[in-house]
Amino acid sequence: MSTSFPAYEKLKTQNPKLKTFLYFCPQKKMTITEIQNTIIEDFSFLESWEDRYEYMIDLGKSLPLIDPQYKTDEYLIKGCQSQVWLHADNQGDIIHFTADSDAIITKGIIAILIKALSDQKAADILAANMSFIDKIGLKEHLSPTRANGLVSMIEQMKLYAKAITLKNN
Repeated sequence: MSTSFPAYEKLKTQNPKLKTFLYFCPQKKMTITEIQNTIIEDFSFLESWEDRYEYMIDLGKSLPLIDPQYKTDEYLIKGCQSQVWLHADNQGDIIHFTADSDAIITKGIIAILIKALSDQKAADILAANMSFIDKIGLKEHLSPTRANGLVSMIEQMKLYAKAITLKNN
């Protein structure tokens, strides 16, 4: 891993088993719950919210780029303080998400959600319990408008999963 992600390097020093950055190129298929538990574990090694914000910024920087054709109003998530574009592709019932944001913290938030939900079955996304967000303390450390945006991001991802489920049935 490049040293261009300082929070990752700091966390990696504390936890050599760090897995979060590997989600974009996983060695084995992980369930949503396994990914969420790994995110919880990774965040538990960070001592302060300043470190956690730095880590989220690094996660946002590691997010694969969304195709520019999807950075339009049609793909904007409504209800977010910042601009967040989200696109979903599917192969059968497996959904792959890409996203971008004009704000670095928000880009980190969507990166966490993509890590948890991307490349999963639509039914699993719909059934996913997103309480890991509370377990890492994210919602309580966001402004009310950012917290509303987080809820909107989750709702949009689940809406894509529902639409793909309906299309495939």
